[in-house]
Amino acid sequence: MSAAVEAQASNVSTHLPTQLPDARLLIAGRWVEGEGAGEGKRRQPVLDKFRLTPCTTLHLASRTQVAECVAAAHAAYRASQLTPFERGAILDRAATLLEQRGDELVRALQVEVGFPASDGLGELRRCITTFRLSAEEARHFGGEMVPVEGAPNQAGRLGFTLRVPLGVVCAITPFNAPLNTVAHKVAPALAAGNAVVLKPSTNTPMAACLMAEALLAAGLPPGLISIIHGGAEIAGWLLEEPLIRFYAFTGSTEVGASIQQRAGLRRTQMELGSIAFTLVADDADLERALPKVVAAGYRKAGQVCTSIQILLVQRGVLEVVTERLTALVRALPHGDPMDPKTVVGPVISENEAKRIERWVEEAVARGALRLAGGPRIGAVVPPTLLAKVDDSMAVGCQEVFGPVMSIVPYDTLDEAIARVNATPFGLATGFFTNRLADALRAARELEVGGVHINETSSSRVDVMPYGGSKQSGFGREGPHHAVREMSEERMITMLA
Repeated sequence: MSAAVEAQASNVSTHLPTQLPDARLLIAGRWVEGEGAGEGKRRQPVLDKFRLTPCTTLHLASRTQVAECVAAAHAAYRASQLTPFERGAILDRAATLLEQRGDELVRALQVEVGFPASDGLGELRRCITTFRLSAEEARHFGGEMVPVEGAPNQAGRLGFTLRVPLGVVCAITPFNAPLNTVAHKVAPALAAGNAVVLKPSTNTPMAACLMAEALLAAGLPPGLISIIHGGAEIAGWLLEEPLIRFYAFTGSTEVGASIQQRAGLRRTQMELGSIAFTLVADDADLERALPKVVAAGYRKAGQVCTSIQILLVQRGVLEVVTERLTALVRALPHGDPMDPKTVVGPVISENEAKRIERWVEEAVARGALRLAGGPRIGAVVPPTLLAKVDDSMAVGCQEVFGPVMSIVPYDTLDEAIARVNATPFGLATGFFTNRLADALRAARELEVGGVHINETSSSRVDVMPYGGSKQSGFGREGPHHAVREMSEERMITMLA
């Protein structure tokens, strides 16, 4: 992002209103009003996550509009004559347009998600990177030579593969990264030559709408990007559409399992739930580790699948880590995301804040020690640090998805690895240590999709393959890897 745009975006809280435009449907290249499922169900408010007042109106799709949307997407895919070069050029132009609209996008993230400006800027930067990486993948989209003449009796025969798009890709995306997670599904799908039907979270629709506007302005043919708004019923209707060839989903394990069952033989990519751990060994560089731990536990109000929920600390440094971390967490400014000083904003709803508060209070009542934190105010849960937590408490065995981290001691690496592997999830784990043998052993034995040495569980660079194992899902994001997921290889042979 340019310095000028970044400076502009950092000041949006004083220059733009909190009311956002209506979130309409995008069908066949036209923004249309929702018809809903019946009287009184065509609209619903979207709340400003801090003020808990309406900030935009969501237009809900009817069953007929869902069918029209998928049919139009399929027709646009069939009609598209875009070359890989042209797809890359469109994605690059869209990245530039997103950068130019940085202030508007960051503002939308502050209002509809509750991100402080720093989190909104991080989301915007990564989205732009994801688009540019996807543009490169579009230009390199292709197959490979196959040495069929190396087999007996194949003289004069030429073999090669083509990579071809699948058709219509359906992306069902979450609230917690409504710009970059959407980009990780939409941009690679378009790079591979597919059409995309996007169903963003009903809590955070505006970022996806702004992204679609940028794609259309960049020259994407109408119909190759569509947006359908609605809840579980809409997702169910999308699963009934046989023209959809691929479902990319980020959300809970329970919903992912249902989607997978209904998708049948159609392809899917699932990024699901997690209980994220990070290990701090007794030889770790604490000056480097602890600021990263705080950022990974509390950025985006802890609403990231890889946010540190349980910090496993080797007993030799337990006392010093606990003391220093307590001071750092207590000092985190929290509250209004429009305040430039705020680091931790609200969670996605007051109901979720009440659940998180209840889990913390139940843990404290059963013997957990609250080192930092305090009473909830609306949807804001103060950054909370717990000790003396065990895996019978909800905060120790279920995904909190909020600004709550628990310190748990361990003695041996065997014990720490067993603790991580005992959960049904396996998305990512961080490990701070200077012992190479221990780092390599953890890399081999931790049953997770990513192991980050001297980084936290939430470490992610958008170029890397990202995804989980076990109940954290399957398939990989990251443009290079997602383009392969969203296309298929076709074998071609020719005999002169």
